[in-house]
Amino acid sequence: MAIHYVCRHCGHALGSIDQKLVTEESLGFHHLTHAERESMITYREDGDLQANVICEHCQETINRHPELLLQSSILQ
Repeated sequence: MAIHYVCRHCGHALGSIDQKLVTEESLGFHHLTHAERESMITYREDGDLQANVICEHCQETINRHPELLLQSSILQ
């Protein structure tokens, strides 16, 4: 099983980690509330974990134009 980091806004794959090398606790996932965990962590059909985060490009766009957060996708 691996952990895949994907941008929640644009869907860009940011990287993957082989979970044999790390645990969810070592990545800090255990500090997330139940609601945060539900919105940030999903499990793929193949059993891998997907962490839905924000890429640098989307974060810069949000910082410049926060009103875009009201849209379903910030990159339309």
